[in-house]
Amino acid sequence: MHPAFSVIFLTTLIGAGQGLFLALFTAQTYAAFDLLPAQTGPGFYGPGSLLALAFLAAGLLASFFHLGRPERAWRAATQWRTSWLSREVIVLPAFMGTVFLYGLAHWLDWRPVLLVLPSGLPVDPTAVLGVAGTVLAFLLFVCTGMVYACLRFLREWHTPLTVINFVLLGGASGFTLAAGLAAVAAPALVPFFAGWAAIITFLGLVGRGASLWRNRRLRPGSTVQSAIGVKHPRIVQRSQGFMGGSFNTREFFHGRTGAWLKGVKWGFLLAAFVVPTLLLGAGTAGGVGGALFVFIVQYAGLIAERWYFFAEANHPQNLYYRSMA
Repeated sequence: MHPAFSVIFLTTLIGAGQGLFLALFTAQTYAAFDLLPAQTGPGFYGPGSLLALAFLAAGLLASFFHLGRPERAWRAATQWRTSWLSREVIVLPAFMGTVFLYGLAHWLDWRPVLLVLPSGLPVDPTAVLGVAGTVLAFLLFVCTGMVYACLRFLREWHTPLTVINFVLLGGASGFTLAAGLAAVAAPALVPFFAGWAAIITFLGLVGRGASLWRNRRLRPGSTVQSAIGVKHPRIVQRSQGFMGGSFNTREFFHGRTGAWLKGVKWGFLLAAFVVPTLLLGAGTAGGVGGALFVFIVQYAGLIAERWYFFAEANHPQNLYYRSMA
């Protein structure tokens, strides 16, 4: 497939925003059980929620560049019964609204006790909004991943690993970003976020490596012979009937060489997984500059990973059009 940078930025930006929100609420939950220092006032969770909202809004903005008629974008939500894209269009604004309310509640320090659990743990609005946001964040990961995983004819995407990798890569970038935020506003939380970022990044490497191994073993379900019903062992396409390009040659094939694809693959494995894991393990995220550097390196790797994700998908029509592309 031909990678569209609007969709690449959409998926990576909202993934980082989702991961950052999950990191924030995870820290709040740990603090509620006295496993981490509590962060009172608006100085950490408020700005963190605003940063997560900024990433989500940037991803939403990027998606509009993929639309031929942006003024009709609202119609994408009308097919929610059958379309994962429509469900994503509905869940994303709902999640953004929840993140906004979560951050606002922290910013205003609005934390009246709504109920007390049998264990004696008080529940306030930030906890309720955090749970709702967590559910919506994972639901959004599922919707985004299933947009691609539901396509049976693109066998490189049609696997549960697609959804798993969307969750892991978004979580990894979000926790890495949270380590940078903590370096500014809550230094005591840096080891917590950096440690989890390293663990999730390593799990992301395992998941992405599994999908690469799986896709490498795939064999085409169709051949030129089966497509035209001729069983001759050697059939060569000479022309597609016209000299210029077409929608099929532009949109369903990336047009890059095998050497280019191999370089991108090893590049994103290093930048998105190996280098961040080593830097996080070495304590590089302890300072603001180091944490920002780790996030930039990882995010650049994730852009390359998402480009490769789209380029790796081999549309069946390329049996005919690739030789012309």
